[in-house]
Amino acid sequence: MNFKTRTAMKKKRYFEILFMLTILACGCQEKVVLLEQKNVLIPEITNEKATSTYIMFALHGHDEKGCEGCAMIGGRWVHLDCHADGNKCQTSARITLAPADGGLFSATTTDTFSLTNRDFFAMPDRSLYFEDDNKDPFYLNIPEQLVYRDSTTLQFTFTGLYITSSPAYSND
Repeated sequence: MNFKTRTAMKKKRYFEILFMLTILACGCQEKVVLLEQKNVLIPEITNEKATSTYIMFALHGHDEKGCEGCAMIGGRWVHLDCHADGNKCQTSARITLAPADGGLFSATTTDTFSLTNRDFFAMPDRSLYFEDDNKDPFYLNIPEQLVYRDSTTLQFTFTGLYITSSPAYSND
């Protein structure tokens, strides 16, 4: 087993453990709903009632076979594992949501290398399922975007996010 395979298995196992711990912290009815969802947003458990910190679980990425390139590096298109469209990779990232102009939101990662160790991340459009305090379902919609790591904080910031009562993206 090579290093890349071991690393991928460790990341997948980390995701599964974190997901199950998060599920265990929720009520029984929530467990069923969250298990049915592949892209979810879960409020971070704190002592405070209101929080702007969440754990984002998302699927993205595709196989190299048939990929004509996800990113331009060194003047040519190349495939990058776990970037862009698809549902091959499972990741989780801790994010902080902040209001932006026009009723939109931005989300900044707070864990440095959970999405990628590269200086950029090709985020596909995703609708992340979440529930409000009344258990009503909503979706945080993230438009497709290429985000770059901040050189000082080393975090990514997603922009143009918006909330709807049904998913805006098919998450394929």
